[in-house]
Amino acid sequence: MESVRWQAYEVQQARSKKQNSADTAYEVDAVNSRALIKIQHQDETAIMQKRNMQKKSMQKQSVKTRSMNIRTLPRKIALIVTLVATSYGALAQSNSPTQVEMTGSEGTVLMGSAITSFDNPWAMAFLPDGHSLVTEKTGAMWLLDKNQQKRAKVDNVPKVTPRGQGGLGDVIVHPDFASNNTIYVSYVERDANDDAFSGAVIERATLTITDKGASLSNRELIWRQSPKVTGNGHYSHRMAFSPDGYLFISSGERQKFTPAQNMAMNLGKIVRLNADGSVPEDNPFYGNGAVTEQIWSLGHRNPLGIDFDAQGNLWSHEMGPRHGDELNIIEKARNYGYPTVSQGDHYSGVKIPNHEDIPIFKSPEKAWVPAISPAGFIIYKGDLHKDWQGDGFIGGLSSQALVRVSFNQDDRGKWSVEEAERYEWGKRVREVEQDGMGNIYVLEDKEGGRLIKLQKGN
Repeated sequence: MESVRWQAYEVQQARSKKQNSADTAYEVDAVNSRALIKIQHQDETAIMQKRNMQKKSMQKQSVKTRSMNIRTLPRKIALIVTLVATSYGALAQSNSPTQVEMTGSEGTVLMGSAITSFDNPWAMAFLPDGHSLVTEKTGAMWLLDKNQQKRAKVDNVPKVTPRGQGGLGDVIVHPDFASNNTIYVSYVERDANDDAFSGAVIERATLTITDKGASLSNRELIWRQSPKVTGNGHYSHRMAFSPDGYLFISSGERQKFTPAQNMAMNLGKIVRLNADGSVPEDNPFYGNGAVTEQIWSLGHRNPLGIDFDAQGNLWSHEMGPRHGDELNIIEKARNYGYPTVSQGDHYSGVKIPNHEDIPIFKSPEKAWVPAISPAGFIIYKGDLHKDWQGDGFIGGLSSQALVRVSFNQDDRGKWSVEEAERYEWGKRVREVEQDGMGNIYVLEDKEGGRLIKLQKGN
């Protein structure tokens, strides 16, 4: 660097000399040029040396970085594995059933697992192999797998026009389903000439399940409410098979009151048929006309749950008018009094005599004032919950509860039916069902109604 500065000094001295001759000027320019070239060359050399030093430094840094990356690779892999596992864990947790706590009126706490949900679910039935069927009032029937998850919509289900309380209704399986694959479906049929008129009907059909789904075939209409009337309420159309193989149907009075006492109509009645829809000859009114001979009992309002106990007794609950919901043991040819008597009153405020006032009519074994609005019903026959054996479970709509009742009969045959406990979680309960292993399931009402499997708590 000292030589560079000296050469720059020479350039400056050469420029300061005042030479007049051309030779002297040429020499000065030559010195200037040689000095500038030398300076430029030395500057370029210095720049190249600096670049080489930077390149070596970068190479060392690159080697160091690769070394660090190699050393940290196991930690990075472990982090990725952890993140993936956490993601799958969160996904599994999000797909796990939601737990529902049900508070009992006697201090019992039941836990339930909410498995799946539906659009206005109405009824449920279990197949012998653990699959199940769920109907939606809006018209769909679902096949559920053995874990009670939706597997497929059933094809060729009766088409309905849902209005008010009517649409697709109950579903039950034939007692010999394992050999004949027969199910029964109730729904509301509109009148072909005036769809303001409607009535409940029942079809039986063959259910076929394949790897691709499920469908109904061989559909046959076996029963109709008669006559069709206006309005869209109190169809009832619940079904149950007796231990000896007869089909019982609950038929509401369609909010028309007097049909419940009219023997020319099957409205407001409990009906008894053979499995093919024909009328058994030992029905109490057999031979008195095609409709009348179907009748087993009369004087009912809106029976929305029927089931048999272990002794073969048929029980039915029904919605009263304003309060006065009933639970009845159904006896052949008996008249249960509606609308002449009831434990409730008309919504207009008009009083209705109680059953005790006119004892010719069969009184309920249990009545609720205020109302619970019963819907869905089983009498528990499983071994899983032994202390519930023989108890009834009723879905409560306005009461937003699952209501458990106990049955006791004394030596004289008199029944004592009491509400044992009421389990609440703030939802309307539309349906109650039991599977072959003794598990109890409930279906919540309305859009988004959940299927919940009960588990006993404390």
